[in-house]
Amino acid sequence: MNKIALVGKTLDELKAIVSELGMPGFTAKQISEWLYKKRAFSVDEMSNISIKNRQLLSEKYEVGRSLPIHTANSTDGTNKYLFKTEGGHSIETVYIPDEERATLCVSSQVGCKMDCLFCMTGKQGFTAQLTATEILNQILSIPEAETLTNLVFMGMGEPFDNTLPMLKALEILTADYGYGWSPRRITVSSIGLIPGMKVFLEKSNCHLAISLHSPFSHERLELMPIEKAYPISSVLDELRKHDFSKQRRVSFEYILFDGVNDTMRHAVELVKILRGIDCRVNLIRFHAIPKVNLKGSNAEKMTFFRDYLTSNGVTATIRRSRGEDIFAACGMLSTLENSKNEVAE
Repeated sequence: MNKIALVGKTLDELKAIVSELGMPGFTAKQISEWLYKKRAFSVDEMSNISIKNRQLLSEKYEVGRSLPIHTANSTDGTNKYLFKTEGGHSIETVYIPDEERATLCVSSQVGCKMDCLFCMTGKQGFTAQLTATEILNQILSIPEAETLTNLVFMGMGEPFDNTLPMLKALEILTADYGYGWSPRRITVSSIGLIPGMKVFLEKSNCHLAISLHSPFSHERLELMPIEKAYPISSVLDELRKHDFSKQRRVSFEYILFDGVNDTMRHAVELVKILRGIDCRVNLIRFHAIPKVNLKGSNAEKMTFFRDYLTSNGVTATIRRSRGEDIFAACGMLSTLENSKNEVAE
């Protein structure tokens, strides 16, 4: 019989489990501390719970953690980890140290339905949703887990296409019984699935990042098919209903492609459509992927774009490229692993 994972359970769910097993109510809090604060790998480690109750718990439940199956280490300190899901699929997690910050980029799905032209994960197609267990395991089970300062949901998949498990993971990450992190340490990135985004904005105080990549609808559609169902104009209209001038922030991700979205007319239009939204624009260098005829803009164009936005009231920064020597583009390492498995089969 497959055991049920405890990682990914909220405190209320743990209370229901201990009640069902006839254990004292306070055991739920003890279990949550072992899972999320002490990072236990097995029920046997939960030494302040009686041996009898640990045995009882172990009959049906397990912690549910698993270690990475592969690691790629960059010369710049970036580490990319490959995890196996319960269904046997590969997902990626990237650790990015930068001076006083240590950021982890986590995945929310196996593959992705969105098929953005520039994204390797989209080329895989969609395979499976990640559970809250599989999302949190990425955070718990890397060697640098205890050094992390920030999380970004910018790995494989579209978080708002897997809203409930993602929100459950966020609850545990920010709850006192869980990790106890401030929501300001967590950013969720989306291409703009409005239904999921609305739920997220109602239920979470974490930061939001929206993949924009072109201010012109017809050009964005060529890069991102989602523009047909959820145009960026509708996404921006929804965002204008919320106040991002206080603790929660909204930012826009903008990969600069040479000759595609890096001209003066793009910069002018971007300033125009973002008017009235308290935001930041992150300009990103493109990591080339196979069989995609896109080139990244050069440093001169990126600097011009940043300076134009900033001088016209839109704060913009150029994100430093990391991990280029370890298949840094999202989806590259898992695609390689999946290809090996297909050959082996």
